[in-house]
Amino acid sequence: MAEGNSLEVRVSQSHLFYAKVKENTCVLLVYGMIFSVHGMENKDMEKTVGKRSVQFEVPPCIIGAASVAGEKEGNGAFGKYFDFVETDPLFGGNTWEEAESKMQHIAADIAIRNAGLEPGDIRYIVAGDLLGQLIATSFGIMNFNIPMFGVYGACSTMGESMGIGSMLVEGGFADYVVALTSSHFASAEKQFRFPLAYGNQRPYSSTWTVTGSGAVVLGKGDGNWKRKETGYVQISGLTTGVITDYGIKDSMNMGACMAPDNVNIEQ
Repeated sequence: MAEGNSLEVRVSQSHLFYAKVKENTCVLLVYGMIFSVHGMENKDMEKTVGKRSVQFEVPPCIIGAASVAGEKEGNGAFGKYFDFVETDPLFGGNTWEEAESKMQHIAADIAIRNAGLEPGDIRYIVAGDLLGQLIATSFGIMNFNIPMFGVYGACSTMGESMGIGSMLVEGGFADYVVALTSSHFASAEKQFRFPLAYGNQRPYSSTWTVTGSGAVVLGKGDGNWKRKETGYVQISGLTTGVITDYGIKDSMNMGACMAPDNVNIEQ
């Protein structure tokens, strides 16, 4: 980082491949996307870099964030950092899908409040989940009555949502955008593998989908935020991945499907 400046970045372990400092920029590789974040101003630059990257002239900022997790995640090493942990896997609902929708609503609500804003201040929500037709998202944010861009990118959904949201903000199309995603172990098993009611036996080593939801509020880098008592992370650029298919067929090993392009995007 620049001399005299410091930056702390917390990213869910399940979505972070690595973080490194390169010159004065912290580079984060999230599934399918690379984000570079720093605290320095960028002027008189081209916004497009190469064929896959964007560099913002006035980097948008993350001005509010929230995380919601299930009991298993709450008992883990990062449990104390979650804003909300629910011990009921149904989140008070009747189905796994309803539970996931409730997670999204809670996460978005907390993030907006943490930014010192109201739902009416948000121009767009860019969000998605792992379920067909994005039903967890559709029903989860419906009552906010905010225009939505639906994104389906599996584990890259949060990276994609932040990327699209950042371009909307920096391009002048919105003052505030919420980027949001979720997953639920039980709804993902039902969607991609075997419903839990089948009692299917899992192999000793297999993918375990997180029960959780994360949301961030993105604001203009030169905007008049309603809360200024803390520092903010800037998103100075992004690099978007391409489809890299090695023909992996094992539904219990999703990491093997995602890893090739994460290696490719770094190169």
